[in-house]
Amino acid sequence: MKKRVVISAINLFEGGTLSVLKDCLLSVDHSSVFEGYEFLALVHNKKLFAGCSYTRVKFVEFPKSRKSYVFRLYYEYFYFKKFAKKNKIDFWLSMHDMSPNIGTIPQAVYCHNPTPFNKIASFKILLQPTVFFFTLFYSYLYRINIKRNKYVIVQQLWIKEAFIKMFRLESAKVIVAKPQEPKLANNFVIKELASVEKVFVFPTFPRTFKNIEVIGEATKILNDSGITNFSVIVTVDGSENSYSKQICNKFEGIYSMRFIGLQSREKIIEWYERSDCLIFPSKLETWGLPISEYKQFNKPMLVADLPYARETVGNYNKVKFFDVENSEMLSNYMKQIIFQNSIIFDNTKSIVYPKPYAENWEELLQLLLN
Repeated sequence: MKKRVVISAINLFEGGTLSVLKDCLLSVDHSSVFEGYEFLALVHNKKLFAGCSYTRVKFVEFPKSRKSYVFRLYYEYFYFKKFAKKNKIDFWLSMHDMSPNIGTIPQAVYCHNPTPFNKIASFKILLQPTVFFFTLFYSYLYRINIKRNKYVIVQQLWIKEAFIKMFRLESAKVIVAKPQEPKLANNFVIKELASVEKVFVFPTFPRTFKNIEVIGEATKILNDSGITNFSVIVTVDGSENSYSKQICNKFEGIYSMRFIGLQSREKIIEWYERSDCLIFPSKLETWGLPISEYKQFNKPMLVADLPYARETVGNYNKVKFFDVENSEMLSNYMKQIIFQNSIIFDNTKSIVYPKPYAENWEELLQLLLN
């Protein structure tokens, strides 16, 4: 009789987290290692997986899970225990930060939300109060049942170390599992740094920790000093939320700033091709996907000098790290890119991860299920 494994993802519906889930399901479906298992994927809407065909995965819908947190908490802490017993579940993997109450069934939780480590300046709380309250909420939510897990899964070593300290977990029970880096099409044209006007790009959704303002201040410094032969592309336009509105109002008069609004993935890749340099100033990420994507174009990057960013960059010979609070420093590095003044890139190296560590989903699931 096949063992039954739940992959619970009732709160995942878009972006990187949904991509992680799809990678997981493809792995269990395509690998012969899991022939002795049957997988139940708990989702809020099966339509998210239209066009996907799985032989080992059966979907169970919970459409109310996205309507309010009342339903979400009910499922996690009350209903799932009954569900697990009724369906004779042998292992439970929660893909969205919460450790459910399922009795004595072995379980693991995948933690991809970094908000407990978000340090919000008091003046920014009014811009995005939801982010502030979620910081407090997740700090508490993560703690519930976390020690019931056989393993806690995180994407980077710095988060593992933070979790061990914050929740007093054993190092051997926290697995670092790097997200699978998407491979972009290899038929793109790599633009060399030869054009008169240099193009910097920052693909982002407007959250206060994305730190768009440091780019605006650096651009203003350059324009005020007479340097205008460049443009900075930021994928917001002020319509998304109060933070983006404030940013666009503050910097709309800056000559070289261009706010183009949210873009499709295809358009983002086009901007990677057309640009000369990525700027990534975010103060908080679990990974920093644009960094991984932009590396494939072998172009310069100006990146936040923070642990998550150094880990994501890994071994790369065209990166300069900058203080996320220092617009003067960023403007100086941008100037060197603009005029090609032999910018000296930083020395980098790949991280050597301690065990337990998983390179891909097959390795991770084998760790969990053995």
